[in-house]
Amino acid sequence: METSQFEGKKIALKQTKDGYAMTLAIHPDDIPDELMRDFVGARYMVVMVRLADNEEPLNREEFAGGQMVKLAGMLCRDKDFWEYLHEEGLLFNKEESECIFTLQNYLNINSRSEIKTNIDAQNALKSLYTRYKEWKTTKST
Repeated sequence: METSQFEGKKIALKQTKDGYAMTLAIHPDDIPDELMRDFVGARYMVVMVRLADNEEPLNREEFAGGQMVKLAGMLCRDKDFWEYLHEEGLLFNKEESECIFTLQNYLNINSRSEIKTNIDAQNALKSLYTRYKEWKTTKST
């Protein structure tokens, strides 16, 4: 079995009657000759890995962890979140610094940046955030 390896950049994605059609831009020096010679309609098994800015494969778990760090930062500045934690008996002084301290204790971390790689902390934060959103929904109705 012969394999081809090349870098492509996603430039379009559209839905067709057969599924989704993705268009890749491939540099002329990178496109394999056999790909150019194959007939239209030839089938391929495709394996793709997204590249990070450093040309290494993107670690999606780390990306998701980064999003969770941002969420923690936003929540710690959210006065409604302070109120939720206060009502739950987790926060006594409704202020950002206390919220940061409380969240770190709740997630069992020393710094919010640890959330990026700590799966247990990510799961605990997701659960807490879900309960907060439910609380906020009931408060607004």
